[in-house]
Amino acid sequence: MPQTVEAIRHARAAHVPVIVAINKMDKPGANPERVRTELLQHELVVESLGGDVQVVEVSAKKRMNLDGLEEAILMQAEILDLKANPNREAQGVVVEARMETGRGSVATVLVQRGTLHVGDIFVGGKEWGRVRAMTDHRGQKLDSAGPGTPVEVVGFQGTPGAGDDFIVTNNEQKAREVAEYRDRKGREAMQVKTARSSMEEMFARIQAGEVKEFPVVIKADVQGSVEALVGTLEKIGNDDVRVRVLHAAVGAINESDVTLARASHALTIGFNVRANAQARDLARRDGAEIRYYSIIYDVAEDMKRALSGMLAPVLKENFIGYAEIRQVFNITKVGRVAGCMITEGVVRRGAKVRLLRENVVIHEGALGQLKRFKDDAKEVREGYECGMSFENYNDLQVGDVIECYEIEEIAVTL
Repeated sequence: MPQTVEAIRHARAAHVPVIVAINKMDKPGANPERVRTELLQHELVVESLGGDVQVVEVSAKKRMNLDGLEEAILMQAEILDLKANPNREAQGVVVEARMETGRGSVATVLVQRGTLHVGDIFVGGKEWGRVRAMTDHRGQKLDSAGPGTPVEVVGFQGTPGAGDDFIVTNNEQKAREVAEYRDRKGREAMQVKTARSSMEEMFARIQAGEVKEFPVVIKADVQGSVEALVGTLEKIGNDDVRVRVLHAAVGAINESDVTLARASHALTIGFNVRANAQARDLARRDGAEIRYYSIIYDVAEDMKRALSGMLAPVLKENFIGYAEIRQVFNITKVGRVAGCMITEGVVRRGAKVRLLRENVVIHEGALGQLKRFKDDAKEVREGYECGMSFENYNDLQVGDVIECYEIEEIAVTL
C-alpha cells in the first residue's frame, strides 16, 4: 500500500533498522512469501533470503505471535544499545498537537531522555508552558513519564508544531525567553523568505510575463490537518498559476488572520474551525471571503477550479443565521431540545445546521424541529427566542452556538 511504501522510505532516509510485521496471518490463504518477495522491490531483503531485515508473522485480530514481535523489537534495541538516562530533565519531541475544547492546546509528546513530571516547566518549539496534566495512550493520568513513553501533555501556552523539540527548563523566565527568541527568529526567516520570493517574482514577471498566484490563509483544528492542507495546496498549479500559502496555523480564525487576508487579497480557509465574532464582523465589513471545509479533497477541488477557471456548476453555502443555546430541556419521546436566542440573521425550518463548541465544529446535520413557544415556526429572526432540536443528535450544551446555512446551486458563467 502507498502508506507502507512511504513508511519504508522514511525509515531508509533516517538510516534506522526495519522490522516487518506481516499481519492477518489468521486468514485462509495467507501468503507471507509473496510479501517477502514484494519487499525486494523496495530494497528490503529479509533474513530468509539472505538479508538483515527481521520478519515476524502476526495476527492482530487473533493476537497471534505478538510476543514474538515484541521480542524482535527488544532484541534489536539491545543490539543497537538503545539506552537513556531517566535521572535528568526530560527531553523529547512533539508528535502531534491540537486545540481541544475545555483543555486548550494539547500535544502528544514522546519522552526520549530523562523523566517528565507534572508541574515541570518546558519549551516545545516556539511555545512554552507548565505540565498541568499528563495521560497515557489509554487515557490514564500519570504523575511522571520516563524515556520511551508517549504522553498527552496539557499546559501549552500555544499550539506547537509536529516535530518540534520538547525540553524541560529550570524556570519560567528561561522558558519564556527561549520561546520568544525562537518565535522572533521564525518571523525573521519568514520575512526574508517572502522578500526573496517577491524579488524573484519581480524578475520573472519582467522576463516571462505576469505570474498569477492564489494567496490563501489556512486555519485548522489540528497540526496534522494544517500540514496536509499546505502540502496538498502547494502541489496544485503549474508554471503560470499556483497557490501561495501566506499563513497556516492551528486554532479559530481571528482578526489578525482576516487583516492579513484583506491586505493580501487572499482567501481564508477554515478547516473544522470557525471565525470568532470579531473576525466575522471584520470580514463582513471589509469584504474578505472566508470559506469553511471539513474535507481536504473539497479544498483541493475548489482551488483547482479557481486556478484552472473551470465553469462547472458549483454548490454555494449561504450563511443565514447564528443561534446561542441558553438552556437545554429533556422532553419525553422527543429527546433533548435547545432553548435558543437568535443572535444573528435568521433560522429557517429545513435548513442545514452545524453545532459549534468554542468555534470548533462538533456536529453537522439537519434541523429536527423549530418552535416558537408551543407552535411550529417556519423561521425565527434575530433577537427572538425559539426551541430547536437536531435530527439523530442529542449532545447539546449551554453556550454552544448553532450555525444555520442553506445550499444554493449556482451556474458559473464568464
